[in-house]
Amino acid sequence: MAPRLTLISPDFTRLWFGQAVSSIGDMVFSTTLMLWVATVLAKDESWAPAAVSGVLVAGGTAVLVVGPIAGVFVDRWDKIRTMLGTEVLRGGLVALLAIVSFLPADALPAGVWLTLVYGTVLLLHAAARFFAPARFTIIADLVTGEADRARAAGITQATSQTALIVGPPLAAPLFFTLGVQWAMLFNALSYLVSYIAIRSVRAAPAEKAPVDGSGEGKAAGHRSGVLGELVAGLRFFGRSKFLVALLVFAVIGQFGVGALNTLNIFFTTENLGMSARLFGYVGMAIGVGGIVGALCAGRVVQWIGARRTTWVGLLVSGALLIAYSRQTGFLGGIFLLVLFTIPLTVLNTAMAPLLLSAASAEYRGRVVAVFQPMTQLAAMVAAALSGWLAGTVLRDFDGSVAGFRFGPIDTIIAVAGLCILMSGLYARGALPDAETAEEDRGPAGGPTREEEAREEEAREEEAREEEAGEPTGPAEEATAKAAAVGTPAPPRRGSTE
Repeated sequence: MAPRLTLISPDFTRLWFGQAVSSIGDMVFSTTLMLWVATVLAKDESWAPAAVSGVLVAGGTAVLVVGPIAGVFVDRWDKIRTMLGTEVLRGGLVALLAIVSFLPADALPAGVWLTLVYGTVLLLHAAARFFAPARFTIIADLVTGEADRARAAGITQATSQTALIVGPPLAAPLFFTLGVQWAMLFNALSYLVSYIAIRSVRAAPAEKAPVDGSGEGKAAGHRSGVLGELVAGLRFFGRSKFLVALLVFAVIGQFGVGALNTLNIFFTTENLGMSARLFGYVGMAIGVGGIVGALCAGRVVQWIGARRTTWVGLLVSGALLIAYSRQTGFLGGIFLLVLFTIPLTVLNTAMAPLLLSAASAEYRGRVVAVFQPMTQLAAMVAAALSGWLAGTVLRDFDGSVAGFRFGPIDTIIAVAGLCILMSGLYARGALPDAETAEEDRGPAGGPTREEEAREEEAREEEAREEEAGEPTGPAEEATAKAAAVGTPAPPRRGSTE
């Protein structure tokens, strides 16, 4: 009988504990950097806001540039070792910056300090692009069943939201009483705790991923290269209507959420009449809604299924965001913001088992590596577009329809809610209740799209070998046959697998 404090399984509990400590450390670190740049490195400078925004730009750049390539290597490498390596790298980077920060602020020019900060943030987020897909794959191995996977995703979401609530209030006292160095060392220590927790996980050996993404399991000398594997992953993604549908409505939904994140500070102060000093309650409301939604997600998925949970969550959250845009009072706005966050978090949680069921073990890293940068890009575009519209095109907008007044900010937020609502309608038709395997299977019980992709990649590789004049021995023929029937061949000596 499992211990009472076990979450789903002992190994998942260890993985969760490491993530919980590391997430709080990350929030303390990111908040500390913002405070350090704003109040010390760029104090009283006109370019201080731009300097602070540079921290966010550095993190977003790593997601967009490194993310797609990282998935290729994650599919090649051992997942536990990948996670351990990234924790060592991230802990070392933070500890190194902490040591340098013991120097007086005037010991180095502001430009050098900012370069160190931006470079550290860039490398930390780049390492995280390897960590996240590896963790995603390990959870798929540790947790089976749609309901349990939704529970696992819900626990992860709740932990992230809790870190969002706990981290910033913890960072400010550390920064102003003990200094920036100790807040950084706290984060470095959190990576050490995460390392120990991950090392204790005993994941069952997963199906060996083919090194070239084609199912052939070739030796190192016959690999098609990083670019070839990336293309193979993109082909697999593009051939799956299910994965494409998930990405499309996720991107549409991000346009709505990105606009809210950008303009909410102006909406709460101008439309709700809230003092800027009370804006912290907005973050708390989002955090509370996120925790409630994450904890309820597993049961909701168990009741109505992940697909129905996803499109219903989009419809409900879109309608609630439109209702939020019409609020004029503080209490009503906060209440609706909590309600809006609950179904939004539930649907984000429900998408995890859908991704796991749609992506086979050999492509999971690349599937995540496509998904995350695209949604990140959508959020960045939404933030820039909504800010531009509010500051230029709709700056002086003032209209009324059926007695309801519309200003620039509430109009954009209402349109954002409409975008989420539209993505829900799209998801309703694109995510039927049938199993993914049945959706992707060809007519008359034919091969799945994944099997077709493997066979096509095998034929293309064989053609390339013939053009290059490479001999094909019995071992190569056996490997090709194994790929053709969808059975992974044993890895060769010297393979990273």
